[in-house]
Amino acid sequence: MPLLDPTLWQDGPTLTGGTAPVVEPATGQTLATIDLAAPADVAETAVRARAAQRQWARAAHLERAALLRRAGDLFATHSEELRDWLVRESGSIPGKADFELHVAAQECYEAAALASRPAGQVLPSEAPRLSFTRREPVGVVGVVAPFNAPLILSIRSVAPALALGNAVLLKPDRRTAVCGGLALAAVFAAAGLPGGLLHVLPGGAETGAAVVADPLVRVVSFTGSTASGRAVGELAGRHLKRTHLELGGNSALVVLRDADVEAAVAQASWGSFFHQGQICMTTGRHLVHTSLHDEFVERLAARAEELAVGDPYRERVHLGPLIDRSQLERVHGLVEASTARGAKLLAGGTHRDLFYRPTVLAGVGDDSPAYAQEVFGPVAPVRSFATDEEAVELASAGPYGLSLGIVTGDAARGLDLAGRIPVGIAHVNDQTVNDEAVAPFGGVGASGTGARFGGDANLDAFTELRWTTLRATPGGHPF
Repeated sequence: MPLLDPTLWQDGPTLTGGTAPVVEPATGQTLATIDLAAPADVAETAVRARAAQRQWARAAHLERAALLRRAGDLFATHSEELRDWLVRESGSIPGKADFELHVAAQECYEAAALASRPAGQVLPSEAPRLSFTRREPVGVVGVVAPFNAPLILSIRSVAPALALGNAVLLKPDRRTAVCGGLALAAVFAAAGLPGGLLHVLPGGAETGAAVVADPLVRVVSFTGSTASGRAVGELAGRHLKRTHLELGGNSALVVLRDADVEAAVAQASWGSFFHQGQICMTTGRHLVHTSLHDEFVERLAARAEELAVGDPYRERVHLGPLIDRSQLERVHGLVEASTARGAKLLAGGTHRDLFYRPTVLAGVGDDSPAYAQEVFGPVAPVRSFATDEEAVELASAGPYGLSLGIVTGDAARGLDLAGRIPVGIAHVNDQTVNDEAVAPFGGVGASGTGARFGGDANLDAFTELRWTTLRATPGGHPF
């Protein structure tokens, strides 16, 4: 029996939000039909999750760790089936799907290790008592995940939350509800996760809002656009909830005067065109020293023209489809608006159905929409600079602060420059798109609240720190 048997997709009560097709963006073909969650379903599943979580929190740490390790193994055991879903449902090329599966397994293994981390500290006290802190599960965690890297951006919150003794309500994007939601439920069920601890609630914005607002959900982990993140943060704030917001970006790749141009172009191509540019860390601004600019844009445009775009399930391609027509229209609209304001189109700018050609724009400025905004498509706007100070000013401009790449022949110089640019992630002699389960991940400014996922950061994300004291006998007080 396949892991993703549709008859086993829903654990618990029937969802009441109707049904929706799972559509393959490359062909428009319907792959399956899923049940959708209505806002009213959230309250019922939250009650079930809280009841199951109380017992799970008391389970031995070795039990929770073993389950997470089994889940990690299952991502490898069922990699072929899960890869096909990632390719067909999210438009990933096979290599990107394999990367998601690798990271998903690593997230589970790293989460397994969280279960045995020190649970607190013994503190000094002025009084004759034992004083200590202890990490406790928060209870029920709400996870709202997007379409672009659906498996990674769900598992990175689901796995550590479960490992630390919590239950989870997971609302995946309805466009990738299988590989971003139901696949996780199937893996954890096969690994032996007790019933009621993980609920998948595909739906729209109103369902996500219900997850954020439900009184039993105490922590919210949201990944998505900055506009949506502001709404989530505002709603969660009204309910006094801790909220981890990992939002959009418009990340810069800075190519310094001493860089090797061919090496820089290789970084730039991957940074802007990987997964059709539908990555929050995508290189959205290429800042190139004026002495290298002309050669850089010529080589990058030539590289873009060489890349194959097509159906990643049936063809060997570098880029697959954009997720849907709405995203296509947004990407193309930003490109057209930029050329109307003087940007020079050197490659791409065309599409067939949802397949958008990798695009290079030169001569962009602050008023070029494809330079100033997060495009979320395979578009590489290039701009020149004359001095390191100007590069710092350009890379620091704008509201976002997610990722940064610097290409240079002097690594120490690159590291110094990176320290002057406000971002959550910086890479010297690498492009902007990187992710590892052991590393803290997140941005500043409009890219997020500064919260982090990954490694030890997950302890702060998904536990409460409780102060406890113990006296041998009751102490005396003045009255």
